[in-house]
Amino acid sequence: MIFYHKIDGTWNTSMSSGYCSLDEDLEDCFFTAKTSFFRKPQNKLVEKNVATKEEEKPLVLTEKEIKQKIEEYNGTVKNCLGMRLNSDGSYTGFIKVHLKLRRPVTVPAGIRPQSIYDVLKEVNPAEITDKRTSFYLPLDAIKQLHISGSTTANQVIIGLLKKFMVIDNPQKYALFYQTKKGNDVHLQKLKGNEQPLLIRLLAGPDTEASSFALKENETGEVEWDAFSVPELSNFLIILEKEEKERIHQAQQKFLAFRRKLEQALKAAGKPG
Repeated sequence: MIFYHKIDGTWNTSMSSGYCSLDEDLEDCFFTAKTSFFRKPQNKLVEKNVATKEEEKPLVLTEKEIKQKIEEYNGTVKNCLGMRLNSDGSYTGFIKVHLKLRRPVTVPAGIRPQSIYDVLKEVNPAEITDKRTSFYLPLDAIKQLHISGSTTANQVIIGLLKKFMVIDNPQKYALFYQTKKGNDVHLQKLKGNEQPLLIRLLAGPDTEASSFALKENETGEVEWDAFSVPELSNFLIILEKEEKERIHQAQQKFLAFRRKLEQALKAAGKPG
């Protein structure tokens, strides 16, 4: 069973982190568990993790270099998603983020999407109700985010979770820089203090060749200790529903096979 929950444009406003979402016609939907608790990627591209360079000093550009880079960037951009240099030397622009979450996320149950007033008052959805439910976010959905040059990877993660009213610990997720080479997609995990818009500026405006992805912060095995008791309870409910569905499907399959065998035996027993 699939539930749809439309998120209206209530988060389309600047936040203290320099994050806001781009107005778009796409409806955001939440999905409950349907076929598998841990979903497998369905695209044909092969993802390869690229090791992060240790203790690499962050690149710092002068105001003159930033201005030159922005002029070059805007000179090649083919849409309205250019970058803007402000009078104080700061700059803003857009990044594309793919949502590649394989596990359900936790959201408050039974509350309406947040309004613009909730955002301005920094209302925390987790404090409105103690009820929780788990959903699958749309696999490989894309969000265009408007951020500033000082916005960090951690702030992008927090902003995305707020956008979808996800109340999971942000440390469960990581932001990756992904580059496409043929059928291979190279993923490099960003450090929390890295600045995605600076990476976008240096890479150029081609979002087909490179973009960003939000994924689970994988460390090999699933760290069940990182989940709260309500989250684990929701996971068990999902697994039990899936188990019952699989059992029902298996029973129907064998019943159909039994009927065909009985029909064949009945037909074979008739006199010619």
